[in-house]
Amino acid sequence: MKFSIFNVMQSQPVIGLFTHVFTNSEGEDEGKLIGSLVSNLITTTDARDLIGFVAFSEETIVGSIFFSRLLLPNQQVAFILSPVAIATLEQSKGLGQKLITFGIEHLRSLGVDLLFTYGDPNFYSKVGFQKISENTVKAPLKLSYPEGWLAQSLSGDSIEPMNGSSLCVGALNDQQYW
Repeated sequence: MKFSIFNVMQSQPVIGLFTHVFTNSEGEDEGKLIGSLVSNLITTTDARDLIGFVAFSEETIVGSIFFSRLLLPNQQVAFILSPVAIATLEQSKGLGQKLITFGIEHLRSLGVDLLFTYGDPNFYSKVGFQKISENTVKAPLKLSYPEGWLAQSLSGDSIEPMNGSSLCVGALNDQQYW
C-alpha cells in the first residue's frame, strides 16, 4: 500500500471514492452529501487550510482522508479530521487506521498542536482520539452526537479548557455535518 499527499489532479477519483463508499454504507443520499462535501472542501478551501491523503493499491485509489484547519480561541494550531473513506472491499483490514496514523504523523511534523474529529469513539480511539467535552473545547456547530466529539494532543501537552468557540473551514460549516 502506498500513501501520498492529495493531488488536486486526483479530485474526481477521490470524490467518486467518497460518494461510492458512503452510498454503500449509508445510502444514496448520504453518498451524495459526502461526495459534495469533499468536492466543496477541494474547491473552496485555501490550500494552507486543507491537507488530504490518498492510499493506493497499485494504481487505484482505495482510501482518502482530509484534515482541515480548525481555529481555536486560544490560537493553538489545530486541524479536524473529516471525512475518511476506505473502499468497501478494503475495509476491516486496518487500512483506515494506517492512513489516519500516516496523516497524524505528517501533521505532527508540521507542528500542529491539536487534532479533532467527530465520529465513532470506538473506531477513532484506536488511533489516539479521546472523547472531549464541549466544556473543554466547543465544537464549531451544535453536535447531534456529543459522544462523537473527539480530540488528541499532537504536542504531548494536555488539552486545556478554552473560552469561546472554534471555527471550521467553510465547507464543514454546515449543521448537516454535525
